[in-house]
Amino acid sequence: MNQRARPDPDEVRVLFVEDDASVAQMYQLKLELDGYTVEVAGDGVAALEKARSLHPDIIFLDIRLPKLDGLGVLEALRDDPTIAAIPVVILSNWNERELVDRGIKLGALDHLIKSQTTPARLSQRLKAWLKA
Repeated sequence: MNQRARPDPDEVRVLFVEDDASVAQMYQLKLELDGYTVEVAGDGVAALEKARSLHPDIIFLDIRLPKLDGLGVLEALRDDPTIAAIPVVILSNWNERELVDRGIKLGALDHLIKSQTTPARLSQRLKAWLKA
């Protein structure tokens, strides 16, 4: 049941979890231009609902979110066997060591700083994360 490593971007579904609509739109636009199917969730509760209904191939997850923070989302993802294997990359402006360590311990593949990660760079790295 490994639906993660799909080589064709047209078949890759991305869930982008970000409460700032303009930031989400910027990344969504680039990923869609590169052929990925992107769904956006604006809070932690919506992220879990979309993860369960869409079964995306990868999730980009902010830490500071309304309703349920990103680490709570990551913990809930890992506790649900139907979505536990979905790769997650944290994309946040928070770089506190404790948050980074906790995210990695909860199974995040990587932790990137939004202000240092262009949409083009994120798109370029996406294939590598899907193979992880």
